[in-house]
Amino acid sequence: MTNTSHKVAFPVEKARRYLEPGPIVLVSSCWQGERNVMTLGWHTVMAFSPSLLGCVISAGNHSHELVRRSGECVINLPTTELTDTVIGIGNSSGAEVDKFERFDLTSEPAEQVAAPRIRECHAHFECRLVDDSLVERYDFFIWEVVSAQVAQTPAHPQTLHYTGDGVFMVAGEAIDRRSQFLPEML
Repeated sequence: MTNTSHKVAFPVEKARRYLEPGPIVLVSSCWQGERNVMTLGWHTVMAFSPSLLGCVISAGNHSHELVRRSGECVINLPTTELTDTVIGIGNSSGAEVDKFERFDLTSEPAEQVAAPRIRECHAHFECRLVDDSLVERYDFFIWEVVSAQVAQTPAHPQTLHYTGDGVFMVAGEAIDRRSQFLPEML
């Protein structure tokens, strides 16, 4: 077991290196014929049923107005195969370039929302805005997942987790401990 008894002071503004909640996602949006895709790492599951997700989309980001006005988006889950694309999308502005074209992404129609799905991603979560009460103050959107599509394989894809300063961690190894959980927790 790793020795964790000795700790050192750590800058609080870098806490995200250890607490980032989940994998990097690509959020696609559409409003009045304009589409965009952005890289996002600040999201969290908020409820299971209905399925609610919260995320921060900065007002300075081109996607902010598209999702605010449309009240919809698709949260697409890329795998490590798209690492360079994820970084490129995050380093460019949809106000200046069509990121679908620039990064050779295939836009597919969603089932329940106008925002497009990204074919190259492992999963798609179509979302509708259910609560915007924290948008003005924190740029925090609360979405309900209204439709979901997931590739059957691999069951546990390798996903990217951003720790800051251009460093990513990779998730994908599964550790099964279902036998230790109560049935109502599964």
